[in-house]
Amino acid sequence: YLDLLHTPLGVRVGESYFSMSLLHWISDALMALFFLLVGLELKRELLVGELSDLRRAALPIIAAVGGMLMPASIFWLWNPTGAGAAGWGIPMATDIAFSIGVLSLLGKRIPSSLALFLIALAIVDDLGAVLVIAFFYTQQLNMLGLLAVAVFTALLIALNLGGIRAVVPYLFVGALLWCAMLASGIHATLSGVILAFTIPMRPKYNPDHFVEKAQGLLLQMKDSLHTKPDIIRNDSLRSQVAALENITERVQAPAQRLESELHLMVAYLVIPLFALANAAIPVDLASISVALSNPVTLGVICGLLFGKWLGIVGASWLAVRLKIATLPVGLNLTHLTGVGLLGGIGFTMSIFVADLAYASQPDLLLMAKTGVLLASLMAGVGGYCWLFFTSNT
Repeated sequence: YLDLLHTPLGVRVGESYFSMSLLHWISDALMALFFLLVGLELKRELLVGELSDLRRAALPIIAAVGGMLMPASIFWLWNPTGAGAAGWGIPMATDIAFSIGVLSLLGKRIPSSLALFLIALAIVDDLGAVLVIAFFYTQQLNMLGLLAVAVFTALLIALNLGGIRAVVPYLFVGALLWCAMLASGIHATLSGVILAFTIPMRPKYNPDHFVEKAQGLLLQMKDSLHTKPDIIRNDSLRSQVAALENITERVQAPAQRLESELHLMVAYLVIPLFALANAAIPVDLASISVALSNPVTLGVICGLLFGKWLGIVGASWLAVRLKIATLPVGLNLTHLTGVGLLGGIGFTMSIFVADLAYASQPDLLLMAKTGVLLASLMAGVGGYCWLFFTSNT
C-alpha cells in the first residue's frame, strides 16, 4: 500500500521531466477538482443561493465563524506550543458531503430549512478553510511562480469579461494556473477555487430566446421527419438535432453546468481516492491507546466534537439574542444543537489540512488523522441520534 502510494509518476517532454508520487498526484491534482467544485458551490450560493440575501445569510455566516474559531481555540489549549501547535486549523472544517448525508437520513423528521442552513454554514466553513490554507499553510513563496499565477488569473478574468461561455478554454488556462500555483509555493489545489470564481454564471442565451429558437428547430425537425424518418440517413435532421443540443447548452450557465458534471466525479472518484490514500491508520489496541493520550489527537477530537458544537450553537444564540440575525422559519435551538454536532464531521478537509500541517511529521499526522476519524464518527452518530430523538415524526 505505501509502496504504491509513493510510486513516482511523471511526464517527460524532451529533456524536461516532471514527476510526483501517486499520493501527491491524488492530493495536489485530483483534489484541485474537489476545490473547483467547492468554489462553484460557493459562487452559486453567493449569487443566487442562501448567501445571496444578507439577512438570510447572517445566521449561517455567524454560526460558521463561531464554528471555526472555537475548535481552533480548543485545539490550541491542548497544544499551545511545540510541533503539535501547527495543527490548529484541522478541527475548523466541516465535511459538507458527510454532514448533509447524515442529515438526509432523517428524512421528514426535520424541517427542510435545517438542511439549507447546514449547507450555507458548510459552504462558509469551506471558504474559511480555503483562506486558512492560503494564508497559514503556504510554503516558501516563489516570486516568479506568483507572477505566473497573476498572469493566468488575469487571463481567466479576461475570458469572462470577453463573453467566452465555452468551458474548455477556462479548464485549459486553469490547468496552467495549477502548474503556476505548484511552482509558487501556494498549495496548488487553491487554483480550483480561483478557476471557479472566473467561470461565468450567466448563460449566453436567455430563456425567451432559447424557447423561440427551439420552437423553430422543432418545426424544422418535424418537416424533416416527413421526408426521411431515419436520422442516420437524414443529414438535415441530424444537423437540426445538433443545433438544438448547442442552444440547450448555451441557455445554461457554464458554472452551473460544470458544477453538475463534476458532482459525480468528485463524489465517486476524487473523495474515495483521497480517503484511500490519506485516511489509513494502523488499527491495534496499543496504537489507539497511545493516540488517545496524545495532545494532538485530544485537541482534534475535542475541537471537532465540543468546539464545533459550542461555536455553532453559541454564536447562533448570541446573534439571535442581539437581534443581528433571526432563526429560519421552523427552526429552534434544538435543531441548531443537532447541526452543531454534525458540524464535527471533519473528514475530507480536516485530513487535507492535517497533511499540510504535519507534512514532515508522520507521527503527529497519524495522531491527527486518528482524531479526525474518531471525532467524525462520534459527531455523525451523536448528531443523528440527537435530531432523531428530539424531532417530531
